[in-house]
Amino acid sequence: QVQLVESGGGAVQAGGSLRLSCAASGSIFSPNTMGWYRQGSGKQRELVATITSGGFTNYADSVKGRFTISRDNAKNTVYLQMNSLRPEDTAVYYCRHSSAFGLYWGQGTQVTVSS
Repeated sequence: QVQLVESGGGAVQAGGSLRLSCAASGSIFSPNTMGWYRQGSGKQRELVATITSGGFTNYADSVKGRFTISRDNAKNTVYLQMNSLRPEDTAVYYCRHSSAFGLYWGQGTQVTVSS
């Protein structure tokens, strides 16, 4: 089992920044991929960004150039730096951890961007 604890969500005006963190604990094996997904009201959950334990990253087109994903393998923590936020970024953001041994989700953290 892997437990994921997210933090850093909140409310911000358009153009502002937020930084999300997700700390993993439990039975963590490498290689693995950690990432962020989001789900807006009435929408399906979608990929935001992922990063492998080797440091390879992948971003949704809608966030490229504005969001940066990073991780600290020693702390089993993944970060999402979100800049130039837009109202359409408003959603619940979920952390995900995946490996050959399973797929786990965090409880989600709300991000609200006002215009």
